[in-house]
Amino acid sequence: MNVPAELAAYLAKHPETRFVDAVLYDLCGTAIGKRVPVRDAAKLWSGGVAFCAGITTLDALGACWDVNGIGFSDGDPDATSYPLPGTLVPVPWAEVPTAQVQIAPTPPEGASHWWFDPRAILGNVVARFAELGLKPVVANELEFYFVDPKRDDKGRISPALPARSGRAAEAPRVLAFDKLDEWASLLAEIDAACVAQGVPAGAATAEYGGAQFEVNLGHLDDPVLACDHALMLRRIVKGVAARHGLEATFMSKPFADQSGSGLHVHASLVNSEGRNVFDETTPDGDRLLGHAIAGLQATTYDAMAFFAPNINAYRRFAANQFVPVNTSWGINNRSVSFRVPMGGGKARRIEHRIAGADANPYLVMAAMLAGFHYGLANQLTPTPPSTGNAGEEADPEMPLRLWTALDRLEGSTLMAEYFGPRYPAAYAAI
Repeated sequence: MNVPAELAAYLAKHPETRFVDAVLYDLCGTAIGKRVPVRDAAKLWSGGVAFCAGITTLDALGACWDVNGIGFSDGDPDATSYPLPGTLVPVPWAEVPTAQVQIAPTPPEGASHWWFDPRAILGNVVARFAELGLKPVVANELEFYFVDPKRDDKGRISPALPARSGRAAEAPRVLAFDKLDEWASLLAEIDAACVAQGVPAGAATAEYGGAQFEVNLGHLDDPVLACDHALMLRRIVKGVAARHGLEATFMSKPFADQSGSGLHVHASLVNSEGRNVFDETTPDGDRLLGHAIAGLQATTYDAMAFFAPNINAYRRFAANQFVPVNTSWGINNRSVSFRVPMGGGKARRIEHRIAGADANPYLVMAAMLAGFHYGLANQLTPTPPSTGNAGEEADPEMPLRLWTALDRLEGSTLMAEYFGPRYPAAYAAI
């Protein structure tokens, strides 16, 4: 069998490789796929790998609910997936030398994509910006906790303690260098794995929770790739933590008395000349920024179930917690939903602060960009910017329970327009 050039070059550099993981991500962002012995790895490129097409509709426990005929009703057909070029990378935390390659399913005959594939849905939303002559530039920030693998006598989890600290696990030490130093070895190994896998990890920050951290990812003009990287980062963090005898969780609110973990998305738009159209030094910068923010304000409640996909996620939303409880926006203000950070000109952007870290990045990004597109296409006007504490009082219209968010999504013509006519109801049913 002919060995594809990408695989041959990789094996020449990593001859010790024993297995290749063919990876894609399900509805909850879990890495799924097949592990192939290296002797058979070339078959991934020549014939692909087949497994059930509906795998991206499984719930958090791996259950299939036969939603919209996906699963039992349609005979659970396979889809054949093939490697995405340039995604063959090592798995540094693996005990046995292993590589991974991201795969994507070929669409069914006569269709452009599987209608329930979150990655393809995002790709379709991104493509709509071409009609506006614009391209999104985005970056993800993910917060997470290191967790003690032992449970208490009631089965509850606890934050992990660094080996050389006498502090309580819940001690809040945001931005503290001594906290970074205590976890330096683990964080450095995470960074090295990101480098090895081509994930553009930047600053690591000590967050409020006792064993809580944030890793920033670089800005890209390819939102789909940016979300690939976010999911790769989640796998890296969990894999490296496990190698150190710990667990890591991206759960929105793992501890009732500590801060929640968010997925913050930074986004701007560039025109065909590569200029940031939000740049306030240009004639239309403020106007276009306002349209995008107004679009977010108009669409966010319809998309809330994408940003907060489970019951636990809604425990993160509370007044005076730097977690959005309305659709406010402001400049250099962390109490709002849509923050315009410091740094204007070509760096001017919007930070979307609503989603939890356990949300599916493809769907979060698709919903955010749908808001941008809707606001720009309809030239919507935002509310005045908030100053001071905008998170003091929750908007009674904001869906802050899973069931109300799902009802709102299922009845949304806007989300059906951007995600496809069948997807909101199917997601709500799952």
